[in-house]
Amino acid sequence: MTADGFGTLEHALANGRALLARDPRGALEQAHEILRADGRNYDALRLRAAALRRLGDAREAERTERLAIENFGRSPVLAAAATALSHGDLKHAEHLLRPHVARNPDEPGALIMLAELDNMMGAYASAETLFRKAATIMPAFAEPRLGIATVLFRLGRPWEAVDELRAIVETYPGNEAATRQLATTLGHLGRFDEAITAYETFLAAAEGSEVARVGYGHMLKTVGRAGDAVAAYRRVLSERPGHGEVWWSLANLKTVRFDASDIGQMEAAITAPGQSADDRAHLHFALGKALEDAGDYQRSFAHYVEGNALVRSLLPHDAEAFTGEVSRAIAALTPELFRAAAGGGHPDPAPIFILGMPRAGSTLIEQILASHSEVEGTAELPYISEIARDLVSETWQPYPELLAGVGGERLAELGQRYIDRARFHRSSDRPFFIDKMPNNWVDIGLIHLIMPNAKIIDARRHPLDCSFSNFKQHFARGQAFSYDLADMGRYYRDYVRLMAHVDQVLPGRVHRVIHEDLIADPGGEIRRLLAALDLPFEENCLRFHENARPVRTASSEQVRRPINRDGVERWRAYEAWLGPLKDALGPVLDAYPAAPQD
Repeated sequence: MTADGFGTLEHALANGRALLARDPRGALEQAHEILRADGRNYDALRLRAAALRRLGDAREAERTERLAIENFGRSPVLAAAATALSHGDLKHAEHLLRPHVARNPDEPGALIMLAELDNMMGAYASAETLFRKAATIMPAFAEPRLGIATVLFRLGRPWEAVDELRAIVETYPGNEAATRQLATTLGHLGRFDEAITAYETFLAAAEGSEVARVGYGHMLKTVGRAGDAVAAYRRVLSERPGHGEVWWSLANLKTVRFDASDIGQMEAAITAPGQSADDRAHLHFALGKALEDAGDYQRSFAHYVEGNALVRSLLPHDAEAFTGEVSRAIAALTPELFRAAAGGGHPDPAPIFILGMPRAGSTLIEQILASHSEVEGTAELPYISEIARDLVSETWQPYPELLAGVGGERLAELGQRYIDRARFHRSSDRPFFIDKMPNNWVDIGLIHLIMPNAKIIDARRHPLDCSFSNFKQHFARGQAFSYDLADMGRYYRDYVRLMAHVDQVLPGRVHRVIHEDLIADPGGEIRRLLAALDLPFEENCLRFHENARPVRTASSEQVRRPINRDGVERWRAYEAWLGPLKDALGPVLDAYPAAPQD
């Protein structure tokens, strides 16, 4: 490019940068000259912003910085870094971004991209510093402040994240990203009424996207406002009838019965041009439930199979590798390990861990216990698995074998870390709280070592009922083992295998609740459960369905009704197609509810 005596583009930019310190107005004119020839030139936009800032026009400078960020693809370095990030090549992105930011420490787009990279890599403190620097340069730009809120949450400072998000929403009432992040953070903290208010304030002022309306429906469902949730979901469908997640959300309430018109809309949506794989997967699961309710089990099963296959293609599970991990855990969790660790760990008896398979009745047990005056229900907390990952990253040793080298004081520190993180989810002064993450069974040895006085409950359900219930469930995240019948059966078998080993090396440590026994004799089983937890019997535990507490899992509406047999032996209608599941379960099926004998 030649621009009236300014030479090449590179020369023009160099000239403008040289003018910046002594003649910002001249630098501004140089930037304008380049932009007249190339209105989206990233470097010229950045030069214009810097000149305006030096001339005292902060507002226009920030507007120009936003234009530059929108055109970051015109920067070779940032474009290459963005491509690397999109492909998951964090090392290459880091190799590009760190020296670039060192050379251009006041470039907001680069600062934000590097902060996002640090966030992905778990370097949250560094990410916070970078986001804050970008926010200082562009105080009216919401994106870096949203990044600050994200890393505050991940640093275990969710209340500060809420404050940051509230400030953004107050400044920009129409910012949907901030509203959704605020509502999600409040929900994570159990402050669902405030989350609903945030959504309602936003939606009253602006239509918002379907994503906001779906999130609003999820929050309504969580607090037991099923009718309002259905209305919110139906409104989204009135505008986009093919919205797979919404159809599945209605099905996942377990109380909605679809009519022929609903089924027809879903069937049409599955084959609609441009329908995403995610939408189609949700629709298959929803149709599976609709046709199951209608008694058309063959077509129902076909849709469950299609939905599971779609998800499994995106979320693979290595059953052989997982069986190996369980075998390693059994080898590592020896009587000698637990004897050597005796007296270590954190002494707090407050946590009650309910673990086991998903869809095994853990939400029902939680609802019963949360109806006791001394027990608070929280959520499926992710912190035990996070601590396991922290140990691996801190020691660079294999897990769980590394547990043999962790001393008592260190175990106590890890227990304190768990208590500190869980505290954000507690809103009462009840002495005990529930962590209902079912997958914690994989880390049961770690739980015992860091929280030796915590109570552990194993929620166990018939292998076919439990496994097929998982196969029918499209989980919001994770549970990759559940999308194939053979993988599902093998996972259940591995779970029984590890828990049987724990019963041998730590006899009496785990209290097991058999789902079918609880349904058959709720009064007796609830009394035995409370006795195992050293809690006095309270009548409220029998009237758990009257408890209006928020429930976030797929069983939310089921536990708001008295105990019933609706979910018992639902697999029988599908037995003709469950051969791979039965084969994978093997001797576990015949031995239930005990573990098979070697």
